[in-house]
Amino acid sequence: MAEALAARIPAELVSADSAQVYRGVPLLTNQSSYPTRLVAIWELEHEASVGEYQELADAAIDEILAAGHTPIVVGGTGLYLRAALADLELPPPPEAGVRAHFERLYDRLGPERAHAVLAERDPCAAAAVHPNDRRRVVRALELADTGRSLRPEPDRLWASEWRRPTLVFGLELPREEVARRIEARTRAQFEAGIVEEAHMALAAPLSSTARKIMGLEEVASLPRGEARERFALRNRQYAAYQRKWMRRIPGLIRVSADRPPDEVADEILEVAGAR
Repeated sequence: MAEALAARIPAELVSADSAQVYRGVPLLTNQSSYPTRLVAIWELEHEASVGEYQELADAAIDEILAAGHTPIVVGGTGLYLRAALADLELPPPPEAGVRAHFERLYDRLGPERAHAVLAERDPCAAAAVHPNDRRRVVRALELADTGRSLRPEPDRLWASEWRRPTLVFGLELPREEVARRIEARTRAQFEAGIVEEAHMALAAPLSSTARKIMGLEEVASLPRGEARERFALRNRQYAAYQRKWMRRIPGLIRVSADRPPDEVADEILEVAGAR
């Protein structure tokens, strides 16, 4: 749909996807061949951060506007979409030695006891983080040590104004249609060589954030049939999660997407022109 929009007006696409920022995994992260900014910009060993992404997204959007074109931000990942559209208040990086201190604490205590420490200091963050997620438990402990929380207050994520005048459209589809499309896309990804791509990615140096790319471990390690079922399931679960956070976006304009992309693009342009 975004590509159909860009064919109708002078526009450029900007990705707000935390996995598509990586090179070497175009099938696994479903990267489009259409020219899109902030896709495949980092090697797999690069440790991604929302702060770094936000700087790049701001610069890309400003450049597109300066050229007299319309930025079409496509997401993706809720936090990255929010970072691209508004001045997201991000906690400062930890002081020297702080992260290493909590990493040692996690390794010494073990996942369950380290998570219990987090639960004492920040119950809300602990409820949102699995004990085995070492990176996020350590980050939550870092933030709790400065009086901040990994888990923002409800709806705080979407509370402030946009950085630039912005219209946000949410594409609505019946769950059955979402499941059908995910199944068709998953089948195409496996036929195109997603298993081989996952093996190649795991053989390369990987950052902790790249290792979190959805399906990477399952696709490479499980038998092909089971891997395909698990990958489709993970995508259906993530789509349900996307629907929940999308509906919390202030001023969201919902558009039925159960029809050809050209029709959706025409409706969006009509709505935008009336604003």
